[in-house]
Amino acid sequence: MNRTLLYATSIVIGLSAGGNHAGADILIATAGPMAGNAAAFGEEMRRGTQQAIDDINATGGLRGERLALTVGDDGCDPKKAVEVATGFVSQGVKLVAGHFCSGSSIPASKIYEAAGIVQISPASTNPRFTSEGGWNVLRVCNRDDAQGAFAAKLIAAQYRGKRIALLNDKSPAGTAMTERARQALATAGIAIAIDDSYTPGSKDYSDMAQRLRDGAVDVIYIGGTYVEAGLIIKQLRAIGSAAQLIGGDGLVTDEFWNIAGDSGEGTLMTFTPNPQKLDSAKAVVQRFADDGYNPEGYTLHAYAAVQAWVQAAEATGGIESHKIAGWLRGGNKVKTVLGEISFDGKGDVTDPRFTWYRWSEGKYTVDANLQ
Repeated sequence: MNRTLLYATSIVIGLSAGGNHAGADILIATAGPMAGNAAAFGEEMRRGTQQAIDDINATGGLRGERLALTVGDDGCDPKKAVEVATGFVSQGVKLVAGHFCSGSSIPASKIYEAAGIVQISPASTNPRFTSEGGWNVLRVCNRDDAQGAFAAKLIAAQYRGKRIALLNDKSPAGTAMTERARQALATAGIAIAIDDSYTPGSKDYSDMAQRLRDGAVDVIYIGGTYVEAGLIIKQLRAIGSAAQLIGGDGLVTDEFWNIAGDSGEGTLMTFTPNPQKLDSAKAVVQRFADDGYNPEGYTLHAYAAVQAWVQAAEATGGIESHKIAGWLRGGNKVKTVLGEISFDGKGDVTDPRFTWYRWSEGKYTVDANLQ
């Protein structure tokens, strides 16, 4: 058995609601980078789905049937994602609240489509996931093209006349973010001084940092995750650059500061309005806090993905995937920790919203001056 599938299978027993997978009637899955540099994102997925399952089971389950969780480590790698997806199919999964990375969700979605499984991603933001996806795909997060355009408005308004750099990590999500920002900036008459990509996984981006400093860059918009963004800004500060770093949802995690340290001071990020502040999330946030966990990033989005599917199953009278997906993509509203949401015919949320966040003294908070 493939090691990835073995991991996905073996972890079921340890994470099943109630600790008894054999007696569970409905199996839900999540997948993401559960190990390595990006493991913090995988933990958000696991925590969110598990808490949702625990809370639903505590109130009687779905139509009297209990839910259980299986977790797959795809490492944000497309090939591993297909292997994990194939393993989920063989296990009889009914919902995949995943994957995390768009580069994993897109190929995995084809496996789920053929197998008749609904996939609701908490975090896959690349437009292709829904624009080119099948009947079975939805997401509770916003699209990258919307996020890139939102960031470009700020750059055009506040940094006109400055030297702008666009960087992406070659991932579908990172590429889509910077591509849409590039288009919006061009429309606004803003020239790009440096437009480049980098390969994730390196421990040293000093060459990139040197190029940015030598290019007298004032602003860097980065389509990537906290890992490389933290290293790049740290190495930039070490050689004297004061360039403003601007990123997206991939920087909204405490791990960014753990890598960047004080070099991350002032970094700006786009993300949805903080769901932890919503009345609809207060009770769930408290349960996480009682367990000593901060439900940051996409934790509550993972919780909401499970909620949406369960409410659709209740509304349609069962767990038939085509009925559930059709009901959700038909614009019906569902109540979640993210508030009341609905989906369009492609599976995207109908009312995408963004907020500006700023890193300061080791914490990220809403930047009230940019709202």
